[in-house]
Amino acid sequence: MARFNELSARMQKALDGLLPDCPTFDNKPWVAGPPLSARRVAMISSAGFLRRGGKPFVGGDADYRAIPADIPPGDLLVSHVSQNFDRTGFQQDINVMLPLDRLREMAGDGEIGSLADTHYSFMGSTPPEKMEPDARRLAAELKADNVDAVLLLPV
Repeated sequence: MARFNELSARMQKALDGLLPDCPTFDNKPWVAGPPLSARRVAMISSAGFLRRGGKPFVGGDADYRAIPADIPPGDLLVSHVSQNFDRTGFQQDINVMLPLDRLREMAGDGEIGSLADTHYSFMGSTPPEKMEPDARRLAAELKADNVDAVLLLPV
């Protein structure tokens, strides 16, 4: 990933002020829960992941895509596009951006209770206020799947 000061002046100008200040929210979602060894874990990424043949993200999309935990690596695509986004690691090993194998190992070793059947991806660079309705819908899906821990994977 390039540092901001390494970007062209044109790109710096485009990115500077692209988003307003980070919003604050009134509620505090952090709660205590069971030990990690008893938790059902899902992943949420901002990489714009989608299944091959699925609907690609376009800039500013606020919705998300469901990613089955058993997806073959060759069926997972990334629609996040940037001149500063290097996909090399992901192309060599899916676990660089979506650590499915590592979490399966952790579940097998009893470090986590279980791995959710479905994981999710949003498109990065979307204002949080725009994403909130979809994030609330996703929270309900996670709750229905008894997920009580989420690994956030910003890209």
